[in-house]
Amino acid sequence: MAIPPGPRYIFTLIPFLLGPPAVVYGGFKFSNAFFGLTVSSWFTTIAVVLARPVLSIFERYFTRYMDRTSAAASNAFIVPHVEEKRPGFAGLSIMAALVKDLKNGYPGDMFLPWMEKYGNVFQLRLISDNRVITFEPDHIKSILATQFDAFDKGPFLYKQLHSLLGTGVFNSDGDMWKFHRSMTRPFFSRERISHFDIFEAHADNALKQAANRLAEGYPIDFQDLVSRFTLDSATEFLFGNDVQSLSAGIPYPPAWAHLNTETFKNHPSNEFVEAFLRSQIQAALRTRVGRTWPMTEFWGDKIKADRDILDRFSQPILVEALRKKDLENTGAGTDRDYGDSLLSHLVHHTQDINVLKDELVNLLVAGRDTTGCTLTFAFYMLAEHPEVARRLRQEVFEQVGPTNRPTYDNLRDMRYLRAFVNEVLRLYPPVPFDSRTTTKPAVLTSKAPGSKPYYIPKDTRVLYGVFNMHRRTDLWGPDALEFDPDRFLDERLHKYLTPNPYIFLPFNAGPRICLGQQFAYHEASFFLVRLLQQFTNFRLAPDVQPPESKPPGSWAATDRPKAKEKIIPGTHLTMYVKGGLWVRMDPLKPEGPEMA
Repeated sequence: MAIPPGPRYIFTLIPFLLGPPAVVYGGFKFSNAFFGLTVSSWFTTIAVVLARPVLSIFERYFTRYMDRTSAAASNAFIVPHVEEKRPGFAGLSIMAALVKDLKNGYPGDMFLPWMEKYGNVFQLRLISDNRVITFEPDHIKSILATQFDAFDKGPFLYKQLHSLLGTGVFNSDGDMWKFHRSMTRPFFSRERISHFDIFEAHADNALKQAANRLAEGYPIDFQDLVSRFTLDSATEFLFGNDVQSLSAGIPYPPAWAHLNTETFKNHPSNEFVEAFLRSQIQAALRTRVGRTWPMTEFWGDKIKADRDILDRFSQPILVEALRKKDLENTGAGTDRDYGDSLLSHLVHHTQDINVLKDELVNLLVAGRDTTGCTLTFAFYMLAEHPEVARRLRQEVFEQVGPTNRPTYDNLRDMRYLRAFVNEVLRLYPPVPFDSRTTTKPAVLTSKAPGSKPYYIPKDTRVLYGVFNMHRRTDLWGPDALEFDPDRFLDERLHKYLTPNPYIFLPFNAGPRICLGQQFAYHEASFFLVRLLQQFTNFRLAPDVQPPESKPPGSWAATDRPKAKEKIIPGTHLTMYVKGGLWVRMDPLKPEGPEMA
């Protein structure tokens, strides 16, 4: 039986906690035995009790001294640190704020006061580790590309995410990451990512169900709808096995939940989706707590049960893929086609069931959640900007027509649609925050006039936030907080993005850039074309939005971007809308003014 996280963590701390007291006690005994030095029992007790705290304080300040010395030797300086509200509490209030922000805050909002005070890079000194936070594109470029070898996911992030992601591509470094990358890269060719039959079948199914539910007089949860679309599309494309989550139907609004059928309630895909959400939120919580996260799950891993659900869901898919592999004629010298799915390709490279399970979960995070996020916030922006929706529909009708299926060439030529998707990705990037850990000391440039570069010690976790970076007015112009797809088409493109491409990173960059980037663009664009061909008058349905998922009144009283929000964006590994995105829309009538 596996040892629970808490006791296991404490066991690893035994040398750390008991080593110094044991040395002090042994030193007194040795001095008494060999030198006749007698120390009172009360002094011995105090010295033993204080040994670990005193040594920790010494280690903390000695490490900082050595870091400053190393920084000076590199002609650099230490990143400024956020001051603790209660000095001497080793960042406990900061850690509490990180957890509170995850549960109830607006993405990136807690960083804004620190950005105003310390600039776009600062350091959090927490009880278990120090973290550098940066929103500078030059730093992110170094982390992801130019100093790639100096930054890994790191062993501590690996431990935090292992219960969910295992050793998959998003939670591995070195040879294991290269192994996953080499297996998956050849699959994302133009021919495969342009195979639109999969998109068409699932998009038409999803929009038909939406039309039927709207005809009944009920709003729909658009986030749920597109999550089912992307789950079915991803599993068919990646695994050659459509899990048919759309066959469960779509949910009624909370007040009419009693109308949900038994088929919907008991469909295995619903259990999968719920487990996926819970496990990602718990994984995100671990990253906020830091290296001491096992103490918050003392008697049991809070992700394990949900990961078991995910594995039960994927087990039949794996078993079938391995069965087909065993049946194949693998004679030497024959040309083999590994099939149309990524999974059929993977099982010819490894039959390790655990590796395959881990990779499936990782690919579903990428294939389902990221595109589902993009489509969810795309509808939100269509509802908030009807003039953008009208312009998009005009381009769709000009390039594709009112009913035709979009082709690869159509999507390539639809410049405003691509600009619209990019603007959604800019303001609501699917992965708003990410991190790496230094494998060796690194130096990052400073933008401050006359300032030295920043020195980052080894084993330091560096968090980079594209969410905040994408909204910086000094990088994107004074209207950076406004939703305007034209910024990707007019002179602003050449003024801001072209000379500094690292200000826009919805898909990461460098050797770990998202392999499915073009697949995601095609999938999201295809669905949006179908949506615009069939519906109009996009609007939110606040009357059925769960009360706890509506922005609090305090948001509107601020001068920050959250003041304009009508939903609550949440984050775990990716972004989502808390409580779902409940919406209404009308069928597009051929004779209506929207057809013009």
